[in-house]
Amino acid sequence: MFTYKFGNNYYVYILHYRLMLVILSDMEKLNLLQLIKLGREYLALWPNRRELRQYFAEYNGVEVARFVERYFPGIAVFIFAMQLYFAGISYLPNALVYLLFFLSLPFQSWIMMGLKADKFLPPSLASWYKEGVAKFNEQGGDIKLSVSKPRYLDLAKLLNLSYSK
Repeated sequence: MFTYKFGNNYYVYILHYRLMLVILSDMEKLNLLQLIKLGREYLALWPNRRELRQYFAEYNGVEVARFVERYFPGIAVFIFAMQLYFAGISYLPNALVYLLFFLSLPFQSWIMMGLKADKFLPPSLASWYKEGVAKFNEQGGDIKLSVSKPRYLDLAKLLNLSYSK
């Protein structure tokens, strides 16, 4: 692990480089900005319906990512202000590290959701997805989603279309 020394006795540990290599190895086709954009699109498309929790494990991840996206910037500023208020200006380096960490969490959640959105559906979920597309088109809908190798993003689009009707 990398360590940086701030002040007299305060150490901040930065994420182990191997973990970053694992995350970066999944980003073969997309660059970082495309991945963040895809993650935000995936979060926006996924319906906010509680009944999906019992069918899809991804719903819990989407809920957590939405929570982080909504509340953590404010929490970061609050933590920064409280550290400076109670500990004084001498804790500015620590407060800045905490601020940057908490401000990075929404970006991390968008990256993880982008990685999830770009993955192919497992065979059981892919067959359910294909049946859902067929049913939607039988009921008068005309959607042209990927049927050959669907991804989680396609599943989110299908669920969004089916719940918006």
